[in-house]
Formats: sequence, C-alpha cells, structure tokens
Amino acid sequence: MSSPASNSTSDFFDQKIADSYDERNSRLAPISDGLHFLLRLTLASLPENARVLCVGVGTGADIFALASERADLTFVGVDPSAQMLEIARHRLDEAGIGARCELVHGYVDAVAERDFAAVVSLLVAHFVQREDRPAFYRAIYDRLAPGGRFLSAEISSDLDAPQFPAMVEDWRQVHALMGANEESLASLGDTLRNVLGVIGPAETEALWREAGFAVPVPFFQAFMIRGWHADKPSA
Repeated sequence: MSSPASNSTSDFFDQKIADSYDERNSRLAPISDGLHFLLRLTLASLPENARVLCVGVGTGADIFALASERADLTFVGVDPSAQMLEIARHRLDEAGIGARCELVHGYVDAVAERDFAAVVSLLVAHFVQREDRPAFYRAIYDRLAPGGRFLSAEISSDLDAPQFPAMVEDWRQVHALMGANEESLASLGDTLRNVLGVIGPAETEALWREAGFAVPVPFFQAFMIRGWHADKPSA
C-alpha cells in the first residue's frame, strides 16, 4: 500500500491475524475463487514473460491464482506486514514457485520497478484512507508500463445510500461466517464509516481517472466487494 496509510494499515495484520488469515478466508472460498477466476480471465492477454506486481500480497493467494495458470509469469509482491510476507514466502517456496517471486516489505512506494504489465490489488484499497487514496492509485499507475492493466477489488459503498443499512446487514453475515465476535459485528457499520477508508463506486472510478487510467471497467461484485480493471494509456 502507499506509504501515507502505513501506520493504520499494518496494525490490522499482526502475528495473530496473519496466523489465522488463510483459515478464516477459506470460509469465503466461493467468493475468492470466483474473484480469482475473473482475475485470470481479465489478465489472459498478458504478454509472455510478463511481470506482475501484487499490492497487499498478504499470504500470496493472488500470486497462486495466476502462477498456477501461467508458468512464464514472474511476480513482485509488496505488503506492510512482515508476518504475512513470512507466511507467503513459506507457501510459495513449498509450492515450488518461490524463485519466480520477489517479496518486498513495505508499501507501493518501496517498489522501484516501473514497467509492470499488470498490477493486482485485491481487498486492499479500503484500508487506505480517503485522503491518501489519490496518491495510492497514482503510485500504482506510475509502476505500470504503458498499456499495462490495473485490477482491483475493494469494499466500496455509498455510505449515505438508502440501501446502505441493508448492505451492512448482509456484510455482517460475511463477518459472522469468518468468526467475528459479537462486539465486532455490532460495530461493523461504524468500522466501515470511521475506521476503514470506504468510498463509493462513483468516487472510486473518478479517482482512477484522475490518476491517469482509462475508463474503469466493472468486472466483479459480491455484497460490498466491487472490482474494476483499467489500462494505463499507451505512450
């Protein structure tokens, strides 16, 4: 993630969360499997030997989703959680694809390379506060090669929309399935409004365009999770 969000973001993923992350997320496999299926389709035209940057790589799930289909791809994964990166490295090495992956501890700004064919950032942007979001998207834009593709999925909702309370109730079911405690479930609406950097779809698309991307294309929605992809214009 982009450095302005560093203090608030890394606190979400301490050792305890890192150790249970994959187990908790496995309960949402139908959603994540569908998202990764569409990820592969939207990036199916990547050139041979393409380089892919995974922002907020976590324990490596997005790398696995692409590496399993394309043996020619190589990856850079960046994440502010050293604990998550440690798990990712172990999993990638165990699967025999560690040699194709470079893992960087930090935020987008820590990645010097600027000619990636694609940047993937799944379930990350809502941890970046609204005031830091333009810099976050611009940092991603700057690391793409001309014609490269950015693909992101994030929690996105208009917090003032009449359907927002009902959407929170649906989202509460998701968190209950993942094992959230009663206190977390009760405060979910406040978390979405005041802790995370949740913004609406129209604002998200506007910020992408301001960063320089071509028209954002919606490709995924599951409850509050929305996904888009957009290309960096060719030089």
